[in-house]
Formats: sequence, structure tokens, C-alpha cells
Amino acid sequence: MSARDALAADGFVRFEGPETLALLGAEAEASWKAFADSWNDLPLDGFMADGGRYRRRRFAAFAVSLDAIVRKPHQPHWQSRDYNPLNGGVQRWFEPVTEAIADHPVTRGVIAAGLELFQPLTADPPEAWHVELHQFRIEARADMAGLPTPEGAHRDGVDWVIVMLVDRRNVDSGVTDIYAPDGTSLGSFTLTAPGDMVCVDDHRVLHGVTAIRPLNPALPAIRDVLVATFRRPDERDE
Repeated sequence: MSARDALAADGFVRFEGPETLALLGAEAEASWKAFADSWNDLPLDGFMADGGRYRRRRFAAFAVSLDAIVRKPHQPHWQSRDYNPLNGGVQRWFEPVTEAIADHPVTRGVIAAGLELFQPLTADPPEAWHVELHQFRIEARADMAGLPTPEGAHRDGVDWVIVMLVDRRNVDSGVTDIYAPDGTSLGSFTLTAPGDMVCVDDHRVLHGVTAIRPLNPALPAIRDVLVATFRRPDERDE
């Protein structure tokens, strides 16, 4: 079964790291280290309503069509409290993704792969998708768990979601769970290797990730992911 057929049938599809890297191409694979190293320069997320200091991030938005991937002016990230009861309902101005990463072959490859996968599965797709890109680092210590999805299992309020693992060090748990809207478990797995990726139909399933803790309590734990969401543009978008 093709990835597109699996996504259409199940509401989500997984890719192993080597599959993803092959999909992104030789230039992306050759420049992966510089891409991954940029996660070492993510500012602390200052909008955590739970007071947590375990998440770092950067943000960017793009207009994505069959013809071009165009970065939009920097803008806030906004979610309704219907989808994010913890941190939603406010405009969150995160530090921007650097130009080097916005233009990086891995970033462009992930967005292009998402477009190729999602466009044929979308009834009356938009001329240009509004795509939001998030670099996330979740940190944990012996005295502090890291919560990749502090809002719990959720939908993002978009059409499609990509989550790609960039790095994972000294991490215990961090299991990805996929649920039907009625709470039925549809899948449970762990992104463990660079490039491991899951694509999700946000209309059909919920997703969440369990808390991480350090395997070796004497050392910090980190989980780095790239998230890209695709939705139809609306009045919020510049």
C-alpha cells in the first residue's frame, strides 16, 4: 500500500528515517547535520500556561502552492482554545525560524513532500496552502519531565500535520499515540531515529506524545522535532 493510500485509509501514515531521507533527496541528506544543529539555538517558549520551562521553539509561515514555496511575513501563531485549551486563545509571537533553515533543503523537502502527499487527498484544495513550521525542542531532567504535547491528545485545528524527528538523546518514553475522535486507540509508536516521521489527517484523528524523562538521570534528555501544518488560508493570514 502506498503512503497516500495508507493515509487515506487510516488517517495517518508513518515513515522510517531512511524512507524520509530518500524522499527528501541527496542534497537534504548531505546537509542534515547543519539542519539538526540549528535546534541548539532555539529560544525558550515563553507562552506556556502551565509555567513549564521544558520547551524551546521557533516559528515560520509559508504560502505553498504547486508552483512555489514562499515565506510569509513573520506573524503570531494562534490556536483556538477548542483545540488547545492550555495555550490557545492568544496570539503567540515566537522567535522566527532563521532564513538559513527556512530555505534549507530539508525544510523545503518536507514541505514539498507534504504537498505531494496531501494535495490529491484534499477535495477542492486551495490555490495556496497556509503552512506553519515549528521547530520544537523538549527538554527533561531528573527533576523535570518534558511534555511534548502538554495539552494531551489533540487536533491542531488544521487539515494536515507532519511531525518529523530530528534528534533524540537520553530519552525514555516519548511515545506517539493516535486516537479516533471517540478515544479509540488507532496506533502507538515511538519516533526514535532522525527522519522518523508521521503524517496525520487532522480532521479524522487526534495525536499526542507521552512525557519524556532522561534514561540517565545524571544527564539531560532532549527530543527535537520539526512540525509542519497545512490548512486552507483564512482571514487571519497575511
